[in-house]
Amino acid sequence: MATQRTQRSPRLDKKQVVDTALRLLNETGLDGLTLRAIAKELDVQAPALYWHFKNKQELLDEMATEMYRRMVDVPGAAGGEGWRERLLAANRGLRSALLSYRDGAKVFSGSRFTGTLHAVEMERTLTLFTEAGFTLTQAVRATSTAFLYTIGFVTEEQGVQPLPGERREGYDTDERARRMADFPLSAAAGAEIFEDYERHFEEGLGLIVAGIGARYGMG
Repeated sequence: MATQRTQRSPRLDKKQVVDTALRLLNETGLDGLTLRAIAKELDVQAPALYWHFKNKQELLDEMATEMYRRMVDVPGAAGGEGWRERLLAANRGLRSALLSYRDGAKVFSGSRFTGTLHAVEMERTLTLFTEAGFTLTQAVRATSTAFLYTIGFVTEEQGVQPLPGERREGYDTDERARRMADFPLSAAAGAEIFEDYERHFEEGLGLIVAGIGARYGMG
């Protein structure tokens, strides 16, 4: 009987597995997302998933790729014509996409895209940068730096707020300030670290963009 079920398992759609995994991610987080839990949700035996994914990392790779597909499908995600506008829009869109999933930044940053879909926007971005006067090396460094800033920012943000509207225990800034009363500047910094993430992200991204322009002489 087990052999017969395994032989029929290719009828399980790969996209169905990924969609289910992304939905469960919001319920369980990355640590709780197991192939067994996904199989149970799909009402199949866990070995059936191995027709599509050899291990959990392969599934995470495809989940990250699907997250990217959904992100670039959003109108205006690519940004405007200038390199600054492109960098701002792309990283704002990335943050928004990652915040749609519990542990979204962890899934995205630790995975490898499948296929070459991401190369479409990458080519457009690098073309825009090089036509603006950047060398290819400078263009890669600039875009990578902004990308890594966004990934790191959202990783920390989701450590405090796993999903919009949620907040982990232990991140009460008033309580933190009371415990750190002997260190007044550090105590006051709590609100700048653990509150108003939208404003802080925009300020940080603005610093990155300004720094790129200054470092490479782009006005």
